[in-house]
Amino acid sequence: MTEHFDAEQADVVVIGAGLAGLTTARELSNRGHKVVVLEARERLGGRVYTEQRLGQTLELGGNWLHWTQPHVWAEVTRYGLEVSRGPRSEETYWLAGDEVRRGNLDNFMKLIDPGMTRLLEDTVKWLPRPDAPLTVENLAEVDRYNLQEMLDKLDLSEDERNANEAAWVGHFNAPLDQCAYVNALRWTAGSSGHWHLMHEASAIYRLKNGNDGLVNAIAQDSTADIRLNSPVTSVRHDAAGATVSYGDGQEIRARKVVITLPQNVLHKLDVEPALSEGKLAPSREKTASQGVKAWIRVKGPIKPFFAYSAQDKPLSVIRTEFVSDTDAVLVGFGADANRIDVTNPEQVQEAIKVWRDDLEVLEVTGHKWGEDEYAEETWQIQRPGQLTKYHAAQQASEGALHFASSDTANIWAGFFDGAIESGLRAGRLVHSELQSDAELQSAAS
Repeated sequence: MTEHFDAEQADVVVIGAGLAGLTTARELSNRGHKVVVLEARERLGGRVYTEQRLGQTLELGGNWLHWTQPHVWAEVTRYGLEVSRGPRSEETYWLAGDEVRRGNLDNFMKLIDPGMTRLLEDTVKWLPRPDAPLTVENLAEVDRYNLQEMLDKLDLSEDERNANEAAWVGHFNAPLDQCAYVNALRWTAGSSGHWHLMHEASAIYRLKNGNDGLVNAIAQDSTADIRLNSPVTSVRHDAAGATVSYGDGQEIRARKVVITLPQNVLHKLDVEPALSEGKLAPSREKTASQGVKAWIRVKGPIKPFFAYSAQDKPLSVIRTEFVSDTDAVLVGFGADANRIDVTNPEQVQEAIKVWRDDLEVLEVTGHKWGEDEYAEETWQIQRPGQLTKYHAAQQASEGALHFASSDTANIWAGFFDGAIESGLRAGRLVHSELQSDAELQSAAS
């Protein structure tokens, strides 16, 4: 056995201080384990990124939560966090070909209802237990399809097709021909099979004072040693534990390591012995999500509105999130980050002319997640086949190494809920292993 007398010692090192990492650290440190969290960024939160911009508290990353999401809602209750929502839409715009239609949100929901209902009618057949997504043995039969294929089979009218596609781009932040159809089933299964509830659960409610309130509450409820600006450079593991190198040459020796990196960057972490192909392959393949989230301040006053275009437009969805007598702040989503620079006011102004030429863009902002070296993705949307090929392997521990990420959650993968679910699971498993190790050592002495 290799000795590591010179390295700092810890029971557990957690790599990453997003919701998954912080939840893991809280669970383990509050059970008496010495935990060190190494975070490459200068802030907590990972893909939860709250900032004061455009005169509002904006979520540059993850935005919404809901009471149908059990893990995150338990945390909302635990910390007494207040939940709010944006203004209710008074107008809705959508496209029929290149023609702009105008009505209210109920009109739009009625337009997409037949397609959504038919698309998702087999949800319970394939995913009877969203908390155990691989329950149906032949799930791979349907996991091979992309969402665009399944929409095309419905043979919808042009305005129905555009509307349904735009709604799904808003949900999935990716070209639909790269998104596994099973993603749509998983989201709907998490909403008890009801697509209207799924739509609400994924896009309406937020924490009133900023989603970083949840991040900070979990961090403050932990005795872990959290170190920012501490990028991990390598992990060397053996039967007795792992040595984690970080920063400018520091080392920590730990009995267990929990890695919480997003799927798209996991394969870039220097790990020896190497991680299994069940983890590396999906990381190299990448998630389907490759789109944009834009925040747009426009001159007011305006009525709160929703707008849906088509998936080939730079922005497929925009809506009002904040409104006053003098201005309003909109949030928009597009399928492909290469089509629009969300920090360029001229490009954003041009993009919203698809629906409206009466809005004056004053300021824009956003975060380019695809160019973020610690993420390289927005939220988890799997490609066809990835769930059934890799899910079990992505969750599995490998010796002293454990894994937690919203990307690999069972119920609400890609959401706050999934990050917390995975952190709770990792914390429980690591604690159990540390207890067993201690009992064996005690029996041997």
